[in-house]
Amino acid sequence: MLYDWQFLVLLAVGVLITGISKSGFAGGVGVVAVPLLSLKTSPVNAAAIMLPLLIVMDAFSLKAWWGKRINRLLLIVFPPAILGVLVGYLTFGSLNEQMIKLSLGVFSILFGIWGLLPASIKKVSMPPLVGGICGGIAGLTSFIAHAGGPPLNFYLLNQKLSKPEFLSTAVVFLAGINLVKIIPYFSLGMISTQNMLPALLFMPLAWLGVRLGLAIQKKIDGKYFFNVILIMLIILGIKLVVDGSGLV
Repeated sequence: MLYDWQFLVLLAVGVLITGISKSGFAGGVGVVAVPLLSLKTSPVNAAAIMLPLLIVMDAFSLKAWWGKRINRLLLIVFPPAILGVLVGYLTFGSLNEQMIKLSLGVFSILFGIWGLLPASIKKVSMPPLVGGICGGIAGLTSFIAHAGGPPLNFYLLNQKLSKPEFLSTAVVFLAGINLVKIIPYFSLGMISTQNMLPALLFMPLAWLGVRLGLAIQKKIDGKYFFNVILIMLIILGIKLVVDGSGLV
């Protein structure tokens, strides 16, 4: 498979946004990478290319945030997340590319809209059961499109955590899930030398994105960064829904 310059530009943008989001904003808008790459390649190939890049980002992010994680919350969300990954693995063969694009597009639109809602609407009391459900959904969406951040954040944002506790807990969770996904990705034949080449080439950019995220989160609250990316995500979602439904 040959990758043209347009794909490489999209990959560069996706890697930078994901790195910034992962280290500085708990991965909240890193979900944009796979929809972005899906404009030029299949969602499955996009997810495969991003996995090693995400693992590299995780390594740098863990070094910065490891000591402030809340283990009690990780025990609530992580075991169901592994089940979510298993569900994604077992149902993978039943989805074709069009269905994946359509579902990814719908998810992108819904998350984009949810993210733009006022904070007062999104902050409601959530018991551990909700955390387990969010963890399971995060595992499934992470398997399909590395989109575990939004369901996880839906729960963590309501736990009255300090900023370091929130970021550390999210970083550790997402890093763990990415490692869990390695075996099923290999088992399904998603990992190949062809899609690993661009991943290897862009690893320095992954490091740069993480460093930028660590610097940016100290200076801004992330509101404007989030809003721009969320609007982009909605536009990408509409494009994927159109492509996946065969309307044009």
